[in-house]
Amino acid sequence: MIDDLDLGFDEPERGEKGRHRRGFRKRDGKSGGQGKTIFALLMALVLLGGIGGGAFYGFDRIQNYFVTPDYDGAGTGEALVEVKQGALIADIGDTLVAADVVKSTKAFIEAAEENALSKNIQPGLYKVRKQMSAESALTMLLDRKNKVTNQVTIPEGRTAKNTYKLLSEKTKIPVKEFEAAAKDPEALGVPEWWFVRKDGKKVTKSIEGFLYPDTYEIAPNATAESILKDMVGTFLTVTGEMKFAETVEGGLGGVSPYEALIVASLSQAEAGNKDDLGKVARVAYNRVYKGNFPCGCLEMDVTVNYYYELIGKKTLSSKEMGPAEMDNPKNPYNRKLRGMLPTPINNPGKDALAGAANPPKGGWLFFVAIDKEGHSAFAETYEEQKRNEAKAREAGII
Repeated sequence: MIDDLDLGFDEPERGEKGRHRRGFRKRDGKSGGQGKTIFALLMALVLLGGIGGGAFYGFDRIQNYFVTPDYDGAGTGEALVEVKQGALIADIGDTLVAADVVKSTKAFIEAAEENALSKNIQPGLYKVRKQMSAESALTMLLDRKNKVTNQVTIPEGRTAKNTYKLLSEKTKIPVKEFEAAAKDPEALGVPEWWFVRKDGKKVTKSIEGFLYPDTYEIAPNATAESILKDMVGTFLTVTGEMKFAETVEGGLGGVSPYEALIVASLSQAEAGNKDDLGKVARVAYNRVYKGNFPCGCLEMDVTVNYYYELIGKKTLSSKEMGPAEMDNPKNPYNRKLRGMLPTPINNPGKDALAGAANPPKGGWLFFVAIDKEGHSAFAETYEEQKRNEAKAREAGII
């Protein structure tokens, strides 16, 4: 019965002016701590029973604000992670978390902040372990022994077709897969604005020119598409940093960046020496755009040989080229073709790009190699060119 249930509470006493005083007293009438203890226990039970596991979950959430989540020790098993070119510490941390190598990006950032060598992490593929402390993960990324090396170097001036062969030899991915991936340059990351011409000619969209020559780390699970995307991405990074497009549009009025890329590929193929890249580019601009070269064409043998390589035909030396080879109307890279070529003819390096974007001033229309180091002599008139050719013959160059 209710009357028999004694919780240790007394009736409230009325004090002056009718106000209630609630006292918790022992049954002997003295106020003490036993009632307080029982009340506290009851309240705790109510709270824990009502909130349940959510209370502990909430506590864990709150705790994470003060303690950075991190695994302990050196981890177990194995994981492969890729540090991409230009990745920030936070980006690397995100990659490690996604692979369950470290518990939180914050832990990795804090470990990197405490280690001055963290800025030395190189792009590439690394073999690490799962569920390791952020400090241990950082140590493994800084140890070159953990880097999975599968590098391929693409030299400057290689055509796309030749590049596919090099990549195929290294990766065992069939050449046909690279050719298929390259059919849509924009799908590989080439922005649409690159395929713009100002010379009135129809644009031919090609991957040629955008496969930047460099040394690349090839991931074990790489595809033809992912490799070519990486090369295009490097091209965009390099040309962006050197402000290639802005320099062309600001200093070569009437020439689009795509046309300048074509010229860079020409100078890469024709110049025998790094010092002459800009001058050869100037010759190309003068012949095609100035209107004072009789045919308004490039008249460079390398354009004919590019076409021969495309169709699988043997390339020829200048001496082997006759009128039929030089002026074949079916060849879109005809040596006598008026105006600029449809596409680049190879993939130029940074020096050739710089030379085409900002070539030295000069009225040169001709050039010829004059020494075994590949240096050329440049001329504004054909008479001067003939004198330079005589020098080249004396040196045994031609």
